Amino acid sequence: MNCDCPASNREKPGFRNSSLVLGWSKDGGNLGLRTINYLNRKLEGQEFAEIEPERFFSLGGVAIREDLARFPESKFYACQEHELVLFRSDFPEAEPYGFLNSVLDMAVRHCGMKELYTIGAMVSFSAHTTPRQLFAVVSLEEMKEALSQYDLVGDTDYETPPGERPTLNSFLLWIAKRRSIPAVSLWVPIPFYLAGREDPQAQRKGLSFLNERLGLKLDFDDLDAEIRAQNQQLARARSGFPQVDDYIGRLESNLRLSEEENAELVRRIEGFLRAGG
Repeated sequence: MNCDCPASNREKPGFRNSSLVLGWSKDGGNLGLRTINYLNRKLEGQEFAEIEPERFFSLGGVAIREDLARFPESKFYACQEHELVLFRSDFPEAEPYGFLNSVLDMAVRHCGMKELYTIGAMVSFSAHTTPRQLFAVVSLEEMKEALSQYDLVGDTDYETPPGERPTLNSFLLWIAKRRSIPAVSLWVPIPFYLAGREDPQAQRKGLSFLNERLGLKLDFDDLDAEIRAQNQQLARARSGFPQVDDYIGRLESNLRLSEEENAELVRRIEGFLRAGG
């Protein structure tokens, strides 16, 4: 059946006090998508609704993968044991205000949402050996104190630079504030030469917070193994390419690279990882 918002609704989860975690496709390092997919797999999330694409996406340039048409997707999943709602979506191409309000309408009216978490990546000119940090921007002032006990940078007051459009997560946080919804926008810096691939260390950082905050009781043995494997690949890249080792060593010393050196490091690392290390 259809609800008041433009979303198809299969079977409502019946939550009364849920949390919503939201991630976008095509994020840096695929962080949002990988985070939602990981939680879905671990917590056995079940799809229960989706936002119909016609109003918010152009369907004229549908992607074709393996001879199959891939339409934009905006889907909700319910994790029954933890009263957790997961939402993953492509970026809306039109009417972002209406789209984001549709997300909140579904979560509030049909899932009893009490709080919202988004997660995304910011590109960092640091080395992959630098410990990841987790930054948080909140919709309501009282959330800062509630988050003070966690390992994150919570005193961030982000403002969109003049002349630039706000990120979708920033826009969502603004809408949540207008609707008096407690919301947290989480950001993990990702080394620029991993932004086009994936960064399991960044994923681990965001998931560790959500695990503790939401009481999910997850273990991360599989993700830790993925982190070790990538670190080994990058170590082989450094040992096999002196130029790569020099670039990363300079980043470790907080030295900037030129634009040409940045591009060369990205090219070499992405090519090395694409070939399996």
